[in-house]
Amino acid sequence: MSGLLLGGKNAVIYGGGGAIGGAVARVFAREGARVFVAGRTQAKLDAVARDIAATGGEAETALVDVLDQQAVEAHADAVAARTGTGRIDIALNAVSFPHDQGTTLADLSLEEFMRPVDGFLRALFVTSKAVARHMGRGRPGVILTLSEPGAKLAVGGILGHAVSAAGKEAFARVLAAELAPDVRVIGIRPHAVADAPAAGSYTADLFGQTAAAAGQSVQEMLLDGGAMTQGTLLGRLPWLSEVAETAAFLASDRAGAMTGAVVNLSAGALVD
Repeated sequence: MSGLLLGGKNAVIYGGGGAIGGAVARVFAREGARVFVAGRTQAKLDAVARDIAATGGEAETALVDVLDQQAVEAHADAVAARTGTGRIDIALNAVSFPHDQGTTLADLSLEEFMRPVDGFLRALFVTSKAVARHMGRGRPGVILTLSEPGAKLAVGGILGHAVSAAGKEAFARVLAAELAPDVRVIGIRPHAVADAPAAGSYTADLFGQTAAAAGQSVQEMLLDGGAMTQGTLLGRLPWLSEVAETAAFLASDRAGAMTGAVVNLSAGALVD
């Protein structure tokens, strides 16, 4: 275990059956973590757990609605008890919510504007509060969050999405101050992920309107040379493997001096 980034650590991944959550879970397990994947679709969770088991890793699944605070707290308590240490070392909220892409203020309803703001921030609050109670205790814990370039991009048609992304980054910064030094909190800001549709994410539905306007399929839009790659310095979008490997590093002791930061994986769509 000594040569592994996360050897002996216990990690909870909410949205662990999704494209990003599943990719992170697999890398965490490869790096020695005992992984607890939670989500709303058992079949997707089971697929991730089978992949992890097939490579000699350890994973447990649970059906959890991240908007149900009592259920999330009960699950976190159960995970802490299962570890034998009473401690959760790492948590990632990779849950996503449907949100509008392409509708500007004149045609955007209040409900559609608030959908991502309420969903993303409520879920982040609920999961962070549940796991933070089980972190620290002689070994710093790590909470990882996910946002998007919309937090800083000034483009039309992503109002609710942008506000929710900015809110997630603000949440991570302030939470890092509140929980220091017992817990490190780090945000990860990937762009749209090039291979997410192939991994079963809802990206195809999310970007359908934008792709149609560009005269491309969603997959064409995301791959090299596609419409969404035009504004990136690297001429491409990040891959799931890059997001997952970055998450593993940030969760490890090698990133022990990092907290209150947002790691930019936008392939140069944003330059901090």
